[in-house]
Amino acid sequence: MKPILSIEIAGTGTYLPAEVIRNEHFIHYLDTTDEWIVTRTGIRERRRAATNETTSTMAVEAAKAALLDAKLSVKDLELIVCATATGDCPFPATATFIQAGLSAGLVPAFDVGAACAGFLYATTVAASMLQSGLYGTVLVVGAETLTRFIDREDRRMVILFGDAAGAAILTRARNPDRGILYSESGCDGTRTDLIVLPAGGSRLVASEATVAERLHYMRMKGREVFKYAVLKMEELIDRALASVGISPGDLKMVIPHQSNLRIIESVRERLRLPREKVAVNIDRCGNTSAASIPMALDEHRRNGTLRCGDLVLMIAIGAGLSWNVMVVRL
Repeated sequence: MKPILSIEIAGTGTYLPAEVIRNEHFIHYLDTTDEWIVTRTGIRERRRAATNETTSTMAVEAAKAALLDAKLSVKDLELIVCATATGDCPFPATATFIQAGLSAGLVPAFDVGAACAGFLYATTVAASMLQSGLYGTVLVVGAETLTRFIDREDRRMVILFGDAAGAAILTRARNPDRGILYSESGCDGTRTDLIVLPAGGSRLVASEATVAERLHYMRMKGREVFKYAVLKMEELIDRALASVGISPGDLKMVIPHQSNLRIIESVRERLRLPREKVAVNIDRCGNTSAASIPMALDEHRRNGTLRCGDLVLMIAIGAGLSWNVMVVRL
């Protein structure tokens, strides 16, 4: 099958903050245990951004690593797209801070907001703009500082999230067989209450009352999200494989958003794939939202698991509820 969007992932990069927060950190002040956390989430540790780090500063470091991997310079960039739910500020776009941090000149820069599905949404947008001929080299970044938007007293939420950034350099493919073979995005806006940060926007502006009620922290209905995600991921993967005309065994790797290890394992078991064919970084990084997929992609490109020509399926479901499934020939 020929690609619907003929693009090449020329380079990838990752940035993880230095501070490691292990499960033992929470035992001292919350009613929880390491066993409880690992059993329910698969997470053993996550990273936390330093006080002088922001979503954009982490993104800049991931972007530098991706440019180095692609053997390109900042001067080669023609567009910057940032996927994030935890931007530096409500406006301007976090991508503008990334542009400045890279000294990338006056190239256009904008954000895509699709939470955990953000990197795949941003990749679809960037690939479409490459295909149109408007741009030739695009930086796509997924970056989050989620630990700053979680109530540290909420034992269900505070254990889940980590800070990180992942980046990819996209160019037009030199080989016409490389690129995106399938991409399906969607959203069920009737379920926005399942994962939401209630206050701080135009619906509920910041006030003494919103601060007192802790409405500037993320809220999530975990059980409902879990059930929805498992069923939706199975549906999306089945449709993607059928559309491309391949079986699970034809895939070199599945890279799912790292929301919960039990969700990832349920998908793996249904596809009857060995563990080495499903990317996992949640145990070391926690849920890093838009950063999780580009980080996993970078890890497996660098360790040699993924090579040019390999078939990869990437999938994510996040707040919105938004989703994307994508099949790519690297």
